[in-house]
Amino acid sequence: MSGSTAGSGAAPCRFAHYFVICGIDTETGLEPDELSGENFEQSPLKRTFKSKVLAHFPETVEWNPFDQDAVNMLCMPKGLSFRTQAESRAPQFHSFIITREDGSRTYGFVHTFYEEVTSPQICSAMQTLYQMHNAANPPSSTTTSSSSSSSSSSMDSLASSMDEADSPSSASSSRAASGGGYDASRDTLYVSKALCLITPMPFMHACRRFLSQLHRAVTASAAPPLPLESYVYNVLYEVPQPPPGRSLKFHGVYEPIACQRPGPLELPLADFPLGETFCLLGAENLVQLFTCTLLEMQILLYSQDYQRLMTVAEGITTLLFPFQWQHVYVPILPASLLHFLDAPVPYLMGLQSKEGTDRSKLELPQEANLCFVDIDNHCIELPEDFPQFPNKPEFIQELTEVLRRYGLSPQGGAPRRPSSTTTTPTSTPGRERKVLRELEDDGRNGNLGGEDLAVLELLQGNATLERLQALTKRTGVTVARVDALRAGVKGQGSEGQGGRTAVEDEELRNAKLNVQLREVFAGRFTTMFADYEAFVIQSATDLESWLTNREQMHNFDKASFLSDQPEPYLPFLSHFIETQMFATFIDNKIMSQWEEKEPLLRVFDSRVEKARLYNVRAPHLRSSNYQRCSILKESAQAIEQRLMKIDHTAIHPHLLDMKIGQGKYEQGFFPKLQADVLAAGPTNNKWSNRTATTQRRKDHYRQKAEHLTLDNDLKEKYMQEARSLGKNLRQPKLSDLSPAVIAQTNWKFVEGLLKECRMKTKRMLVAKMGREAVELGHGEANITGLEENTLIASLCDLLERIWSHGLQVKQGKSALWSHLLHYQAREEKLEQQVESPVSSGPERRKSESSIGMPSLRVSVLQDMRHIQSMGEIKTEVGRARAWIRLSLEKKLLSQHLKQLLSRQALTKKLYKRYAFLRCEEEKEQFLFHLLSLNAVDYYCFTSVFTTIMIPYRAVIIPIKKLSNAMTTSNPWVCVSGELGDSGVMQIPKNVLEMTFDCQNLGKLTTAQIGHDNSGLLAKWLVDCVMVRNEITGHTYKFPCGRWLGKGVDDGSLERVLIGELAVPNADEDAGRGCGTPPLQRSPSQARRISITSMASRGYKPTSAQIQEAIGEAVNNIIKHFHKPEKERGSLTILLCGESGLVGALEQFFHNGFKSARLFQKTVFVWDFVEKAVAYMESADQMGDLQETVEPLGMNCQSLCRYVNAINSTPRNIGKDGKFQMLVCLGARDRLLPQWLPLMVECPVILRMYEDTALLRDRTTVNALIDVLETLHDFPITLETSIVKGIEL
Repeated sequence: MSGSTAGSGAAPCRFAHYFVICGIDTETGLEPDELSGENFEQSPLKRTFKSKVLAHFPETVEWNPFDQDAVNMLCMPKGLSFRTQAESRAPQFHSFIITREDGSRTYGFVHTFYEEVTSPQICSAMQTLYQMHNAANPPSSTTTSSSSSSSSSSMDSLASSMDEADSPSSASSSRAASGGGYDASRDTLYVSKALCLITPMPFMHACRRFLSQLHRAVTASAAPPLPLESYVYNVLYEVPQPPPGRSLKFHGVYEPIACQRPGPLELPLADFPLGETFCLLGAENLVQLFTCTLLEMQILLYSQDYQRLMTVAEGITTLLFPFQWQHVYVPILPASLLHFLDAPVPYLMGLQSKEGTDRSKLELPQEANLCFVDIDNHCIELPEDFPQFPNKPEFIQELTEVLRRYGLSPQGGAPRRPSSTTTTPTSTPGRERKVLRELEDDGRNGNLGGEDLAVLELLQGNATLERLQALTKRTGVTVARVDALRAGVKGQGSEGQGGRTAVEDEELRNAKLNVQLREVFAGRFTTMFADYEAFVIQSATDLESWLTNREQMHNFDKASFLSDQPEPYLPFLSHFIETQMFATFIDNKIMSQWEEKEPLLRVFDSRVEKARLYNVRAPHLRSSNYQRCSILKESAQAIEQRLMKIDHTAIHPHLLDMKIGQGKYEQGFFPKLQADVLAAGPTNNKWSNRTATTQRRKDHYRQKAEHLTLDNDLKEKYMQEARSLGKNLRQPKLSDLSPAVIAQTNWKFVEGLLKECRMKTKRMLVAKMGREAVELGHGEANITGLEENTLIASLCDLLERIWSHGLQVKQGKSALWSHLLHYQAREEKLEQQVESPVSSGPERRKSESSIGMPSLRVSVLQDMRHIQSMGEIKTEVGRARAWIRLSLEKKLLSQHLKQLLSRQALTKKLYKRYAFLRCEEEKEQFLFHLLSLNAVDYYCFTSVFTTIMIPYRAVIIPIKKLSNAMTTSNPWVCVSGELGDSGVMQIPKNVLEMTFDCQNLGKLTTAQIGHDNSGLLAKWLVDCVMVRNEITGHTYKFPCGRWLGKGVDDGSLERVLIGELAVPNADEDAGRGCGTPPLQRSPSQARRISITSMASRGYKPTSAQIQEAIGEAVNNIIKHFHKPEKERGSLTILLCGESGLVGALEQFFHNGFKSARLFQKTVFVWDFVEKAVAYMESADQMGDLQETVEPLGMNCQSLCRYVNAINSTPRNIGKDGKFQMLVCLGARDRLLPQWLPLMVECPVILRMYEDTALLRDRTTVNALIDVLETLHDFPITLETSIVKGIEL
C-alpha cells in the first residue's frame, strides 16, 4: 500500500495519470449494447456490443479517482466493433474529455486498432447470430435489407469519414461476395481494442505519438527492445509534466517525444490543431460559430470522426480566452446519452453522424436557438437573428493572412493530411533562404514527391505491409524502393533542421500556427475590454459577505460600459455582457481581491496592463477602428525556442523487476500486462521526490487558496447558485444511467429553468422600473433600448427552451409555435362545432377610458392570426418570437400561456411526464413570474416590426350636451406617430367611427382633425378623438374640448391634438394593470377654455407657478436630448403637450392680459402678436427703426416674416393654433429669445396688459430669455403635422 501511495504522491505533476486498455471481455462474451439503440434487423457484424475496461494502471489516483463507466464509454463510444479480414482495419485515434463537478477537466487519448479474435466461444456466438439473422431475413431479400439497414445506421465503430472515402468499394464488394456475412470456417474475425492515456493536461500530439509507437511495437515483426511494461511504467511514473515555460523530452518505444508548456503569462496550453479546425469549417463559418459560443447558444457539432468533433470543440473553447464556457460540455456524446440533447440549457456537444445518414433525418428536440455544425460537409446552420462579431470583416481578413502564411486556405473545405511537405515560415530571413534551399534539394526535410510520400504513408500505416516487409527482410529479399524511401526519411531525421524529424517539424508548425491564431482572437478581447476594470463594482468588504449576497449585487455597470463603446459594437456587446461566462469572469475579478487570481484572468490582466503601458489605446479609445494583433512574431518565437532547445529530458525506459516468461511477445496481439509492476511508481525516484515535495507545496497552496480560505460548503453552494444550473451539469453523469438518475437530471433542469425565469423577469422589471423611475425624476437610467431588446430576446430564448423540454415528438423548429398551432387547430374545430364564435378568453368590459370604442376581444387565436398574416415573418421561430413580443406588449403573455396550457389533454399528448410544462407547481410559479412583467410597459412588438401593415380604428367623440353631434361639413382626420403618418383621410358623413390600414405608425403622437366649413351646421364641438391599434390594442386618446368652425372659439377649422395612451381601468383587469406613468397629454379642455376665458373660470396660476412650468417644460426638452436617440420618444408632446413649452408660454403671455372685454369678442394672445407686428411694420416704413441697432432691425424683420407666413398659410388654423406654430418655429430656429424684447418694447403692450403682467416685468422677461437660450444647443425638429403649409 505504501508503494502505491508513493506512486500516486507525485500524481499532480505526472505527465499521465492512467493507462487503460478497453476491449472484449472473453469471460462474459458477446453482450448486445441496448443503450446504443441498435436494431436487430442489422447484420450481426454491424451491431454494437458492450466493451469493458480490461485493465487500468494504477488502481486509483487520489485526486483523480478512476471513473470506469465514463472511461469505457468514451474510449469506445459505440461499443465494440467487429470486422472480417475483408474489411478495412486501419487504426484510429481520438481524444475525449471528462469534466468533473468542480469544472476541472481530465483528457483522454485513445488509439483503437483491430485484434484477431482467438476465443472459439466468441467466433461460434457470432456464427450463431448470423444463422439466426439469415433465418429471419431470407437470402432473397438479404442484399436489399442489409444494404438499406447499413446505410441507415451503420455502426462501424470508428470508421472515420476519411476511411470510408478511401475504401468504399473493397468492403462492399467483398461483403457481397461472401453473401454479406461471417462464416467461421472461411473468415477471420477481428474486434476493436483501445489503448488509452488519461492525462491532466491536453498534450495531444505527445500522447498520440506514444500510443501509436506502442501499437507499432505489437504489430512489428521483431519484439520491442524492452517489454511493454517498461514503456507504460515510464510514461506513468517517470515522466513529469514540463514546468510552465519549459519543454520536455521523453522516450517512446522507438523515437523520442517532445512537448512544451506555455509560461505563466502566455496563453494557456492548447494542443489541438486549430489549423485543422479552420480547414474543416473555413474562417467565416468559424467566426460565426465562435460568436454563437460567446452568446451561449446551443451548439451541436456533427461528424463521423470523433477526433474531428474533439478538435473543433476544443478549438472553439480555447479561442474564448479570457472567458470560459460555463455550461454542458460533451464533445463526444455517447450513443446511450442521446436523450441529453433534450437539455433545455446552453450546451456544446458533439454527435457522431452515422455513415450514410443525412442531416434532414436527424430529429433534434429543439432548434430555435441551435447552431448546428456539420463538420464533414463544412457547413453551419445558424440560429435566427443573432448579432455579428464586432469588426467581423477585418477580423476575418487578419485570420486569413495568418492562415495563408502557413499555406492554408481560409475558405476551408479540405483538411490537410498531416504530411511533412509544407515548410515553416520562420522568423529570420537567413533561415528562410536555408529552408528554400532545402526545399529544392528534394530528398531532405521530408519533402518527398507526392507519390513517394503516399507509398511511405501507406507503408507506415499498414500492419499487413509492415509484416510483408519484415518477411522479405527475414528471407533476404529486399524491397529496394521502400528501403530507399525509409532511408531518405531516416536520413532527413538526422540531418534535417538541427536533427529534427518531419513529424517534429509538423508539430512545431502546428504549435506556431495555433498560438498565432489564438493571439488574433485574444487581441480582439484585449481591445474590446481594455477598460473593463473601470466598470467593475466592488461593493463587498470581504469574501464571505460577497458570497452570501452575491445574487442581490450588481457587479458590473453595464449601462455605463455600453455607453462607452463604439456604436457598431453594441448589438454584440449588449448580448454578451448578459452571459454566464461574462458574469463568471467578473466574479473572478472581484474574488481576486481576496484570493489568488484565476490563471486566465491573470494573463488577461497583464495584457491589458501592457496595452495601457504602451498607451496604444489612447487614440482609439472609443473608435471602432480595427486594431491588429502586434505580438504574433514573439508568441511564435517563444514556442519555437522551447521546442528547438529542449529544457528537460525524462528518465529513459528501463527493465523492471518482472517475473520472467509472462507476457511473451506475440505479434499482432497486445499482451496482458503484469499488474503488480504497474500498480505503483518508484519509491526512491529522485525526480518524483524532489518535484513531488515542491509540487505538493504548490498544490497545498493552490488548494488552500481555492478552498480553505472559505467555508467549503458556502463556496460550493455559491458556485452552484451562481452558474444558473450549477457546475454539476457541466457534463451528464456518464456512468449510472438508471431511470432514477435521468429523472433527477431532468428535475435539476426544471428547477434551473424556473430559477432562470425568476432571474430574467426580475432583471427585466428592475431595468425597466429603473428607467421609469428616472422619467419620474429619480436616480440614473440603467437600461437602453438595445439592452431591453437583448433582455426580451433572451426571454424568447428561455420560453423556447422551456417548450422544448421533454417533447414527445418534435415538429418544426419552434416548439412553442408548434404547440400554438396544435391549440389553434383544436380550438378552430371546436368553434366550427359550436357554430357561434366563442371567445377563448374573458371579454373586455367597456370602460370609461374607451368611451365609444367597441371592446377588443382577448384571444390567443386572434393574436396568432395577426402574426400569421404578417408576410414579413418567414420562419416558425420568427413567428413564435413575434407572438411573444405582441403578448408582452399587450400585457397578456402570462394569461395567453395559461390559456394555452389549460388544455391539459393537449399538453399530455405533446409532452413526456418529466417535462417542465407538466410539473404543476413549477408551471404555476413560472406563469406568476411572467405576470409580474405586466407592471411595466413594453413596446417590443411595435418598435421591432416597423414595416408591417396595421389596422387602426378611429372614433370621434363630440360633446353631446353642447353641440349637434353631427356636422353638415365634410370632416377629415390625419394620425401621426413616431414612424410616420396616415395621410389625410375623409371621414364618411354622419359616421363618427372609421377603420383604416396603414404601415405601422409606432407610438401615436398627434392627430389632426378638421372640416371644410360647408353646409348650414358647420360648427363642431369635439371632445376627443380615440385611435386604437387593432393588433396591439393600444388605445390613444387625443383630447380636444374645442370648437371647430368659423366665428366660434378662435375660429379654427382644424386642430392638432396631442395623444396620450389610454390606461385600462383598474376594474377592467387588475392583472393587466400598468405601473408606468401616463405620457403627457394634449392640453385638456379645462386648460384650453381657462386660457381663452380666464375671468369666467376664475382659474389663475400665480406668477411663480407660471415660471416653474416654463422651467419644467424646458428641462424636459433638454432631458429628451440627453437620452439615446432610439429612445427619445416624441418631441411634439414636450412642445405642445399638457405641460409642454407652448402651454407654459401661453400662460406667461396670459398673465395680466386684458382679454375678456364686456360686450366684445374674446381677445387672444395672437391678437397681441399681430398688433405688435403691425406696429413694427408701420414704424419700419416711417423710418423709426432706422436708427436702431442692426441686429434689432434683423430680429424685427424675422418676426414679421414668420407671423405673416403663419397668417397666410392655406390651413384654417385658429388663433391659438397660430400662436402654437409661432412658438414651435421660434424654438426650432432659435429665435424666441430675440423676439421677446421686441414685444416688450412695443407700445401696444401698454394697452393690452396690466401693469402687474409678467411680460411688463423686465427682470422676469430677462430670466425667461436666459432659460429659452439653453435650448439653442439642441437640434429641434418639428413634426410635419405642426408646420405643414408654412412657406418661409
